[in-house]
Amino acid sequence: MSKTDLRGTAPFKSFLRLSREIGNDILKTQGAGGNTSIKQDGVMWVKASGTWLSKAEDQDIMVPVVVDPLLRALRDSDPRAEKSTDFIVSELNSTGLRPSIETSFHAALGSPVVAHYHCVNAIALSVLEDREEELSARMSLLTDLKWGMIPYRRPGTPLAREIEKAAASKPDVLILFNHGIIVCGDSVEDVAARIKRVTDALTSEPRQSGGLDIEALTTMAQGSNFHPAQDIRSHSIALSETNRSAALGGSLYPDHVIFLGTEIGVLEDGKSATDYEAALTREGRDIPKMLLVPGKGVLLSSALTAGGEVMARCLAEVVSRIPEGKAVAYLSKSDEHELTHWEAEQYRQALDRDSVRQPA
Repeated sequence: MSKTDLRGTAPFKSFLRLSREIGNDILKTQGAGGNTSIKQDGVMWVKASGTWLSKAEDQDIMVPVVVDPLLRALRDSDPRAEKSTDFIVSELNSTGLRPSIETSFHAALGSPVVAHYHCVNAIALSVLEDREEELSARMSLLTDLKWGMIPYRRPGTPLAREIEKAAASKPDVLILFNHGIIVCGDSVEDVAARIKRVTDALTSEPRQSGGLDIEALTTMAQGSNFHPAQDIRSHSIALSETNRSAALGGSLYPDHVIFLGTEIGVLEDGKSATDYEAALTREGRDIPKMLLVPGKGVLLSSALTAGGEVMARCLAEVVSRIPEGKAVAYLSKSDEHELTHWEAEQYRQALDRDSVRQPA
């Protein structure tokens, strides 16, 4: 039986417009992060893995999947639910792309429209040791919205199973620890309005920092495989002791691990990046993708992918919103290992390496 092609309809066009708006706001989505979905007549259109929401109106990045069989697979612990590729409506999948690695949790949520994105304000609160208290204080102001908190789980089916437990209560908003946020609704307009309200409730002003020295960074990077971050905001990681401490303490969220790696280097003032690279090479150690120069700014590896470039900005936005003196709950070494050895993320990285570079 053929499935209805939702593309070209007014609701789908509105859905693509919202997806693009989310993707174009770096405080909500960075690079290939985040995903959106819309359901109708048993078919869910969800963002393709490795694609950028910002391109939603310019490129065909939504993949159709059948919902009920996917949901049964998730509930039966069927491994096919992980990639979700066996549930694609092939005759409507004109690009041949595979669905988001988080498709299964979109299926678990009954709402017709779902937006998941990596809101830096939500992440900055969700990585705190006392996050439940902090989030409750803010979200309690939105008395008409049903919301909940989800403990950290690896994206994919582990996270989807946790979300399915919460889905029975038909939540409007879910905040994912060390990850991001999900906003649900009956229509695109519902979701857009809720995103605005939740954003207002969770917003914190970034910590101000100064002292950027591009000239010194350029000198330090000369002859190396590093360059000063082009996005001025990215440098704030290195320009505040509180920001540096938060960034160097561990991995904060999945895309931090996937695109920036599990280690950030520190380059002392007066040292060169070439000397730093040589020292690590002699020791047989991997060279990090980001170097902090305290009080000067950030150097990024020239091998950094397009997604990694914008993730530097994302990290800066997150750490500059972590309140001073607050304890942080980092991802564990086991969490990092799960992410770095996961085929779905390796696929997403491969797509990212082929994408157009974005300045950071």
